[in-house]
Amino acid sequence: MNTITENGSTLVRIKDLHFQRGPKRIFRGLNANIPRGQITTIMGPSGTGKTTLLKLIGGQIKPSQGSIEVDGLNVASLGRSDLFALRKRMGMLFQSGALLTDLTVFDNVAFPLREHTKLPESLVRHLVLMRLHAVGLRGAKNLFPAELSGGMARRVALARALVLDPMMIMYDEPFTGQDPISMGMLLELIKTVNNALQLTSIIVSHDIQEAMSISDYVIIVSDGVVVEAGSPAQLKGSTSEWVQQFLNGLADGPVPFQLAAPDYADELFNSAGDA
Repeated sequence: MNTITENGSTLVRIKDLHFQRGPKRIFRGLNANIPRGQITTIMGPSGTGKTTLLKLIGGQIKPSQGSIEVDGLNVASLGRSDLFALRKRMGMLFQSGALLTDLTVFDNVAFPLREHTKLPESLVRHLVLMRLHAVGLRGAKNLFPAELSGGMARRVALARALVLDPMMIMYDEPFTGQDPISMGMLLELIKTVNNALQLTSIIVSHDIQEAMSISDYVIIVSDGVVVEAGSPAQLKGSTSEWVQQFLNGLADGPVPFQLAAPDYADELFNSAGDA
């Protein structure tokens, strides 16, 4: 199942996506639609290419085959200037936050405005303070990244991602390593910001319950394709044993606990066997 919720159009359309690094095939005909104006979470086992998919959407790398369209534009076919223009409409929240360590919080958030616009400094100040206020950190504007907690750094990174007023924000593992209070703040921020600014949010996360709690749409990826997609309620009611094993963190199921091996008793008592 890979349907879009009834009340939204598609912002990102992925068709027959193939991608490989050397001999390793990461995607093998993946198809997915990401709805406009909603929060979509991409989930799947480790090593299935979820972060790679964000890079493909952002045009950092190109597919081996197939296409990715963002707002009707085929990302891989865009020239340098058009791709640069599209990227300015996308925000990216990296797992590490990726703040510039030698700049204050204020200057980190101001950086995209100073690099990509010719706005007067008075307007830059106004926009930066607005975004810092939105994430609750206007009072930290003069601090340096080393003085921030992990949760605060993610919130500053979110303010920076929002400062160019993007149509879409991509989050790469935003909840990793967060304490319960910081986790709650980030969840509320992502949901509030998405609704208030009418954004499209794409989240890659291993934190299943937390991400599901704010998601409108969920895509589960494994073995290079979409296993199942739908609303959180639809996935929780899925009849797929694989989906239920993944969502509930079960140790055994279609993905077995034991890696394929010879018969245990034969191998254990066969002294001639390999050590």
